[in-house]
Amino acid sequence: MDAVRAVLIDIDGVLTVSWQPLPGAVEALREVRASGLGVALVTNTTSRTRASVADTLSGAGFPVSAEDILTAPSVTARYLADHCPGARCSLLNSGDIRADLVGVPGVDDEDDKDDEDTAPDVVLLGGAGPEFDYTALNRAFGHLQRGARLVAMHRSLYWRTDQGLQLDSGAFLLGLERAAGVEAVVTGKPSPAFFEAALARLGVGAGQALMVGDDIENDVLAAQRAGITGVLVRTGKYRPETHRAASGEPDHVLDSFADLPALLR
Repeated sequence: MDAVRAVLIDIDGVLTVSWQPLPGAVEALREVRASGLGVALVTNTTSRTRASVADTLSGAGFPVSAEDILTAPSVTARYLADHCPGARCSLLNSGDIRADLVGVPGVDDEDDKDDEDTAPDVVLLGGAGPEFDYTALNRAFGHLQRGARLVAMHRSLYWRTDQGLQLDSGAFLLGLERAAGVEAVVTGKPSPAFFEAALARLGVGAGQALMVGDDIENDVLAAQRAGITGVLVRTGKYRPETHRAASGEPDHVLDSFADLPALLR
């Protein structure tokens, strides 16, 4: 592990579950920091802004700030600015992330208009919650039928909470794609651009970084395809059957993030 200069770390299911620290995670991150390695927390979380995530984690004892955190919404805002400048967006998301979508037109509108002058150019999907009801999904379907592009912050089917596994927006995304006959652009993990943004922020190459995650496909194998060393942890959404059925094998498998310092040593 001498070549490793930076560590990319998923949050939900790796450091925390329902925002409560997992055993040994705070101490392990402190040790990683003390070793001098660069750290980026890379998350598909769409329920909170970077500042809110940082406040919660630092309040729990993690040595992090907002500058250490790269979220799917923040990467999505950059994607829209680069590829859809000025496009009007209809956002379907659970949680207020407008602070990380500054400059994206339309995200403040609660009622989408259907006339040609004000209808959205992009349907933007974040994380699932009560907002993903029939009315909202059917409205999104209507926009897609009229030619709007579909952009999704991630494809996660579920995530782990203190109440167990909970359905996420990837399940609804599949239905919208199939019904409307379109394919979404995904801006968060497992998008290669997401990992590239994290590496650029840390100033390291792919061969100098490792990615720690609980999602074997979207976190670990996606990072490995980008040239990053992958580390799967058996916490969060990890399930043995998902591991066995995966499209590849992680470079490393640990019981938890608490074991990472020993691997690095």
